[in-house]
Amino acid sequence: MPTSPSQRRGAKTPQAPPPAAPSRAVWPRLALIAAAAVLAVVAAALPASLIARFLPPGVRAEDFSGTIWHGSAGRITAGGRPAGAAEWHLHPFALLRLHTVADLHWVKGGFVLDGAVDADRTGLAASGVEGGGPIADLRDLGLAAGWQGTAAVHVKELEARWSQADPTLKSATGEIIVFDVSSPGVADGAQLGGYALKFANPALSPDSEATATLTDTGGPLSLDATIQITLKTRTGLFSAAVRERPEAAPALRDQLQSLAQLHARDAQGRIPVDLEFTF
Repeated sequence: MPTSPSQRRGAKTPQAPPPAAPSRAVWPRLALIAAAAVLAVVAAALPASLIARFLPPGVRAEDFSGTIWHGSAGRITAGGRPAGAAEWHLHPFALLRLHTVADLHWVKGGFVLDGAVDADRTGLAASGVEGGGPIADLRDLGLAAGWQGTAAVHVKELEARWSQADPTLKSATGEIIVFDVSSPGVADGAQLGGYALKFANPALSPDSEATATLTDTGGPLSLDATIQITLKTRTGLFSAAVRERPEAAPALRDQLQSLAQLHARDAQGRIPVDLEFTF
């Protein structure tokens, strides 16, 4: 018998089927997440001493503290010479390509530098290096004994590569300024003023010549100099014109007058100086 509209309206609506049970494929994902979390905890606790595996040849570090991500080395040597201490904040993903990329804080006595460093077994690159301090605190790194003064360092970029621990300069751009310079071996230790070394060599090859300018920033000595370094032969040429100012100490005047006996002054009273050197 046909159903009436009222009978059709009173019919029950079929119920929706119950939701499916969670797939068992979820559990491997949860296990993977848990394993990644454990690995992250373990990695966060890796000791700072592991950084030694990524240091360039000739550089050693000891007296570690902290972790590999944020740690410090209380004693560093470079080429067998004491090279201060350092603290770093490591960029972890760089380790995947066997690089040490870090924000570095370096201290040698009262001399302090901050900058970004990218190092591996083939070389070292530094950028945004700022800082300075007493130049006497750098005597362990080759500075001649007795020199005094204060340096301010502003290095935009510096990169060196090495083969068999022999460094080759690839780029150097920046400025180093020294103030209140003196040495017992020059003018009886009289003040020599301040000087600015500027270098702009963004791309160097083994056959290139690196250049820099050295000028005074005021004081008893007027100096204008250029420095040319031939990387292939490891030789350099220092060419300068120097002249005393009225405030120069008598000992400095006497030394310049002796120098003028060997190199005659030019029309402006400046003494030309040319020195060749090796490194």
